[in-house]
Amino acid sequence: MFQEAPIYRQLVAERGDIPAQVRGEAERIKSDLQRVMPPVRTQAPAAPEPVWSGAPAGLALPPGTQQG
Repeated sequence: MFQEAPIYRQLVAERGDIPAQVRGEAERIKSDLQRVMPPVRTQAPAAPEPVWSGAPAGLALPPGTQQG
């Protein structure tokens, strides 16, 4: 990306290739974490099906029916 710019070449010569070092360290950390931590689920589990237990609280049932 910046390797074509003269200033980039000069900075790399003076200070080292810091972006490459950071990428390498990030990959090492990622690898270490994958080794010691279980994978993270990316999708929430499906909600359980509701169980009908009669009319919701405060809702009157038709005459002659029983709740529950």
